[in-house]
Amino acid sequence: MLKLIDIKKVYKTETLEQIALHNVSISFRKNEFVSILGPSGSGKTTLLNIIGGLDQYTSGDLIINGASSKSFKSEDWDAYRNNSVGFIFQSYNLISHLSIRDNVEMGMKLSGISTSERRKKAEDALIKVGLKDHIEKRPNQLSGGQMQRVAIARAIANDPEIILADEPTGALDTETSIQVMEIIKELAKEKLVIMVTHNPELAEEYSDRIVRFKDGQLIEDTNPVLDSSITSDYKLKHTSMSFFTALKSSGKNVLSKKWRTALTSFASSVGIIGVALVLSLSNGFSNQIDDFQTEMLSSLPITVSDGPSTSIIPSPPTGENGNTLDEFPTTKKMYVNAPSEDETTKTHTNVLTDEYVDYVYKLDSELVSSYSLSRSVELPVLKLVDGKATKLNTTNLPLTTYPSEDTTNSTTYLEENYDLLAGDFPKSESELLLVVDSYNQLDVQAANELGLTDDVIKLSSLIGKEFKLLSNDQYYVKNGDTFRVNGNPSDLSTLYNDKNSQTLNISGVIRIKEDAQVKALSTGLLYSDALNEHFIAEAQQSEIVLAQEKADYNVLTGEALGEETSPSTQLPEMDPTAMTSGDFTKPLTKDATLAKLGAISTPVSISIYPTTFEAKDSILDYLDAWNDDKAEDEAIEYTDMAEVMSSSLNTVIDTISYVLIAFASISLIVSMIMIGIIIYVSVLERTKEIGVLRALGARKKDITRLFNAETFIIGATSGILGIGITYLLSVPINIIIENLTDFSNIASLNPVHGIALIVLSIVLTMLGGLLPAKMAAKKDPVVALRNE
Repeated sequence: MLKLIDIKKVYKTETLEQIALHNVSISFRKNEFVSILGPSGSGKTTLLNIIGGLDQYTSGDLIINGASSKSFKSEDWDAYRNNSVGFIFQSYNLISHLSIRDNVEMGMKLSGISTSERRKKAEDALIKVGLKDHIEKRPNQLSGGQMQRVAIARAIANDPEIILADEPTGALDTETSIQVMEIIKELAKEKLVIMVTHNPELAEEYSDRIVRFKDGQLIEDTNPVLDSSITSDYKLKHTSMSFFTALKSSGKNVLSKKWRTALTSFASSVGIIGVALVLSLSNGFSNQIDDFQTEMLSSLPITVSDGPSTSIIPSPPTGENGNTLDEFPTTKKMYVNAPSEDETTKTHTNVLTDEYVDYVYKLDSELVSSYSLSRSVELPVLKLVDGKATKLNTTNLPLTTYPSEDTTNSTTYLEENYDLLAGDFPKSESELLLVVDSYNQLDVQAANELGLTDDVIKLSSLIGKEFKLLSNDQYYVKNGDTFRVNGNPSDLSTLYNDKNSQTLNISGVIRIKEDAQVKALSTGLLYSDALNEHFIAEAQQSEIVLAQEKADYNVLTGEALGEETSPSTQLPEMDPTAMTSGDFTKPLTKDATLAKLGAISTPVSISIYPTTFEAKDSILDYLDAWNDDKAEDEAIEYTDMAEVMSSSLNTVIDTISYVLIAFASISLIVSMIMIGIIIYVSVLERTKEIGVLRALGARKKDITRLFNAETFIIGATSGILGIGITYLLSVPINIIIENLTDFSNIASLNPVHGIALIVLSIVLTMLGGLLPAKMAAKKDPVVALRNE
């Protein structure tokens, strides 16, 4: 079944060429016990390695079951060793971290035999060599003779056709040697057994045939094969070690070095811990920003304002010969910047209409928390102080509308963002709210306007304080061609007590909540827009408004009206004559005068308060849709300060996170290098195991896979350990941060980030171990088997 034709093996070095086998030709029968004798260096072991496919011949041919091996590739030799050859080594070459059963099963694992079948075959082989009671032991728990029996069981378990024994009794005592030889002789009844030995007595007693070598040449054959013409359709079944098999084998090796693996995994996890902590803090701060954004949206709404806004579109800076200048030039020249004709000023004027207001109010109610409308109307509100009634000076005590969900008296926004210090939130349009600052303070002028002179005032005393709202026809009286206040402005008690006046009273005192991020409403009095609309509905039919609509002068002052500004023009420059006379304001236009009197209901600005940050995006899309079919000068622009602020905050957080991750990633690179060193040490430690696996038929890629599996285990362990430690560290970190800043749960690692970091740990670790794994695969199996 086996035939060597003119086999020559030459070992070459840079300065020496040594012939180990010189044109050896020999044939072997299908089943016989052949002993090869000869002095050291005669070529016996080299011949055995060539027959076993561990070493390659320089010239000649090895015929296996009629098939020439000249065309064999590396994987064919691996398959040949696994399918057809079983090795019995002098030093046993058992894998120490595997059990006896696992050692015997290893060759069958490479053959792809099922777990149940290879377990049965392994047990049968161990029973056959007399080790039934030692199946679960490890090699270091056996005697030398028992270990050699394990080696024999491993050699026969996969049912090879050829058994190659290299000094199988060399390390055994006489009695044990006889026991081993009896087993080998029994094997020769069914298989070809070729044994290399220095013991001629054993060879004479047990062998069917003795072959002697000297100086690399065959000098004697006691029973040569006379007719060696054989034909066969010899086919090889290629071996393959699955990654799961490699994982199990490497796992057992890793477990045999628990402390080293644990320390390596911990050291490797330091980088993962660093990155994970940065990500957890970044995630926590991002969540805080999201919460901040939600609250900030209440205070920084989307605002649409009536009127012009101006922006400058600069021209590109130019230097010599009109060339465009680069920023931060290296040239030592200065360029004088003259205004360019290309520099343009862009002015856009929003023209709010009732149609647009209706469009805004059609927004999905789930998107909008509140609306706030600002109008130019100046309400004639009277206060009573020390028995005298005077008009409320809104310069000293601001009087503004509060945000409401609709035109009724909803106080959703106020209840969510303001604490009620005294009284109740308004339930009708005639009820007002007084806003104090975060220190419960009110400006001295505002307090005086309310008639309050004490430094400390009980909030309860402010509840129910009355004001009177007059209609235009009550407050203004015709005086020739103009109108004046109906009565003495310093004491309007008669108007105050008019039964037709509307009584307003303070229903509650509110203050911005402590956890609110941005102050939204200024201190002063708040009233509902419903009150505004009620006043405007009456004002539009008032005598003063009807007169103003007809007049071409200001009916209150008798002065000329200001010029209307066109949407396509800029705001007019200040009149120099007016400036020299101390009048720094232009005369009101007719529309502005009518708006102050309540003749125009269209608001001058609309503030929209989204319910969530996501809702804001939907609102912006809705507002943008208004402009889809509009010309540029008809478009309505809006201001979204929340987006500007939140984008800036997110940019800062992201930048800090990237920088910290970059620093933490350095430790990941160090860990990767360290893993490479650890795996290289493991390769050195497992060199003999590499040789055994190659002898059993493992391919080079299987060896690579074996060490890749080891790095996978270390990488997964370090990743899981790193994420676990991160979660543990998050507890004290959160406690410390909360005590320092009142921010809770800042260190909060996203589970997705945790899984990604475990994967990253595995990838980096496997990259670190890739080179040592490749080095292991390239080891010469013959050299590896000699390693101690």
